[in-house]
Amino acid sequence: MKSLTRIFVGFCACNALALIALAGPESLPSGKEMIAPAPPPPGCTWTGFYIGINGGYTWSDSDTVHTDSRNLDPFNGLGSEAVYNIAAAQLATFSLSASNDGFIGGGQIGYNQQFGRWFLLGAEADMQGVFDSDQRTRADSSLTPVPGFPIVQSAQVFREIDSIGTIRGRVGITLMPCLLIYGTGGFAYGETISRTDITQIVLNAPAIPNSYHSHGQWDNLRPGWTGGGGLEWMFMTHWSIKAEYLFYDLGSVTYHLSRLKNFNTSGTLFTDTAPTSHTKFEGNIVRGGLNFHF
Repeated sequence: MKSLTRIFVGFCACNALALIALAGPESLPSGKEMIAPAPPPPGCTWTGFYIGINGGYTWSDSDTVHTDSRNLDPFNGLGSEAVYNIAAAQLATFSLSASNDGFIGGGQIGYNQQFGRWFLLGAEADMQGVFDSDQRTRADSSLTPVPGFPIVQSAQVFREIDSIGTIRGRVGITLMPCLLIYGTGGFAYGETISRTDITQIVLNAPAIPNSYHSHGQWDNLRPGWTGGGGLEWMFMTHWSIKAEYLFYDLGSVTYHLSRLKNFNTSGTLFTDTAPTSHTKFEGNIVRGGLNFHF
C-alpha cells in the first residue's frame, strides 16, 4: 500500500539534490558577498529536458461511499425473523461522505520542443504524495421492527488517496519569450483506499445477545485520466517557476463486505445480509513548481 509513497519520497529527495547540485556553488553567497542572479536569456529558449519539484493542495469532488445491502432472509419471509432481516438490510443501506483533501508534494521530469517563437509541444511525468488525505466518518442509527426490541447500528467509512502521479502531454504558447501558457492532459494513477465497517445488535433480546459485524475494503492502484493547464515563467538562465491546475478522475471502485450474520444462542442463523460498497475517486490539484532546464 505504501510502496508508491516510498518511491515518491525517493523521487523528491533525488530531485531536490539534483536541483541543489545543478545550482552549483556559484549560486551561493561567499562570505558577505551577494551574487546577483543570472539574467534570463534574451530568447528564453524552452527546448530541452528539465527536472523539478512541486507542492500544493488537492481536494476531492466525489466524497460519498454508498453501501447497498441485500436481504438474504434464511426464513423465506416467515415469522418475526423475516421482519428483522428486512430491518437489518435497510439499516445496512446508507451513504456517508469522507473527503480526500490534503497537501501534496513531489517532483516532475519532462521535455519541451519549441517550434518557432510562439509554439511548444512537450511531455511531463510526475509523482507526489498526498498528506492528511485520510478521513473517517461514523454514523449511528436504529430501527424497531418489533416494539421494545430495536436493532442498533454503528457504521463507519474511511477513504484515502496515498499518492498520485500523471504522464501528460503539454501544448503551449509563449505569450512573451519568457512566459509560457499551456494546456495539459493524459494518464493519471493513484494509490486509493476505501473501507466500510458495520456493526449491529438487537437490544433487549436474551436469545440474540451478541453484536454482529461486516467489513470490506478496497486498497489498490487505480488508473484514470487528468487534464488542466498552467503558466510557466523562465525567470533566469535554466530556471523557471510554474503555477498549475489539474482535474483527475481515477474512476469508481466496488467492494463486497463480509456477510452481516446474526446467530441466536443455540447457533441458529437469525438474520443474513450481504452489503456492497462503491465510491468514486476524482478531484482537483492546484500546485506550484520549480524547474531546472538543461
